[in-house]
Order: sequence, then C-alpha cells, then structure tokens
Amino acid sequence: VQLVESGGGLVQPGGSLRLSCAASGFAFSSYGMRWYRQAPGKERDLVASISYAGGSRNYADSAKGRFTISRDNAKNTMYLQMNSLKVEDTAVYYCNTIVGLRNFWGQGTQVTVSS
Repeated sequence: VQLVESGGGLVQPGGSLRLSCAASGFAFSSYGMRWYRQAPGKERDLVASISYAGGSRNYADSAKGRFTISRDNAKNTMYLQMNSLKVEDTAVYYCNTIVGLRNFWGQGTQVTVSS
C-alpha cells in the first residue's frame, strides 16, 4: 500500500487549495479513505472520510461547508477541495486507509494559511 499526497502550499486566508492522494498497491475502489490533519503540537485529527464508492461522505465540524472530499476510482486518487481557508487550517494533511486491519498513511502535505 502506498499513499502519496500532493497539492499543499501557502495560501492567504479565504483562499482555496485542492489536495490529492494517489493510491497504489491495493484495490483502491474497495476501500474507504480518509483525510487527517495535524497542526504543530496537536494530535492528528480526522477531517473527512469517504466510502469506497463515494456515496457516503462525512466531515469534521471544522470542515463542514468549506471542504469537499471526493474520489476518482478510475484514477486511484482521492481529493480534498478546501475553500474559505482559515489560519487555523494550517497543518500537515495526511491521507489514510485501513487495509487488512492495518492503518496506512501517506507522507503528508503541508498546508499553510497565512497573510
């Protein structure tokens, strides 16, 4: 299992970013996927999750109305569209899946929201 995030960067408050998570080494279309984030000195928190076919999506309260999780099973890729970004969204964002009762993580992508 390999998960590779991309799309992070520096953005001003109110801006947008789209994160991608490219997956390989497992049957991507058969597994739910999740985005987590971890700010400096804080725990890693769940941001959003999506079912294997994309029909069920859930969001942390902090993400509702601003973030959209999606996936393209033909491309083995998951996305996180982030709009109206706030300073407090600054964190390393990780994609995650559980395969065979094991947690797998990407290396993370840094999102910095600052003026």
